[in-house]
Amino acid sequence: MTQNIVDPASKTPVTLLGLGAMGTALARAWLAAGHPLTVWNRTPARAEPLAARGTGVAATAAEAVAANRLLVVCLLDDASVDEALDGIDLAGKDLVNLTTSTPGRARARAEWARDRGARYLDGGIMAVPPMIGTPAAGPYVFYSGSRELFEEHRDTLAVPAGTTYVGADAGFAALHDVALLSAMYGMFAGVAHAFALVRKESVAPADLAPLLTSWIGAMAGSAARTAEQLESGDYTQGVVSNLAMQVAGTSTLLRTAEEQGVSAELLTPYLALMERRLAEGGGAEDLTGVIDLLRR
Repeated sequence: MTQNIVDPASKTPVTLLGLGAMGTALARAWLAAGHPLTVWNRTPARAEPLAARGTGVAATAAEAVAANRLLVVCLLDDASVDEALDGIDLAGKDLVNLTTSTPGRARARAEWARDRGARYLDGGIMAVPPMIGTPAAGPYVFYSGSRELFEEHRDTLAVPAGTTYVGADAGFAALHDVALLSAMYGMFAGVAHAFALVRKESVAPADLAPLLTSWIGAMAGSAARTAEQLESGDYTQGVVSNLAMQVAGTSTLLRTAEEQGVSAELLTPYLALMERRLAEGGGAEDLTGVIDLLRR
């Protein structure tokens, strides 16, 4: 039997700072793919399982940074990144920052890295740790910043999760990340309200769940129409149920919540925006006009 042996010499060496749940998942994926790996974590004990599998463990962040050109950072927050990299020579390094941040802070970090002689790529991880290293689970990472860095290390970065480059503006990865997460929490709010409505009835949550999944999936298709309307500026394009009709039906939602003894606080902010847009003359529009009310 022929055994496939991964040659570490053919794989890009990686330095990883941060071994929280996500960092550890990233480390395991690169290690499994045969990449020489050097890690550092503020709490050294977290590196012990990786060390047992052949990972190099640096005593300090500076030692870890010096080990390899490609430096991936996955820490708690921006302050942690500042602290870990304070005073460390980054000249000639390729810095990939997967620490969750904001677009503005990502842009500032890119400038900070350039001032220190490093190429910079910001990342927004669209996955939870168990998805990392499992392509079938669909994990991916938004990347923005140095296109050259991304292209050079694309294969290495694609080992833990798929890669989606969204532009040279270093803030775009965080922007896309937060946009999708914001939509997710809006969905969670609707799901929570739906379950609350049936909670005291003889409706099994397990019976409602597939109905919610199917309905939300069907409604998610409206995002494409919203995008077309925003790009054209015509919010009446392709309207199925106009704003006036939808506002007329919101009283039923609120009355049902009251009858069921459920707070409508997850719904009322959005319903109020719908009513405001209607009052401004948007009755023939889709719900797209609400977006303009959110812009300050």
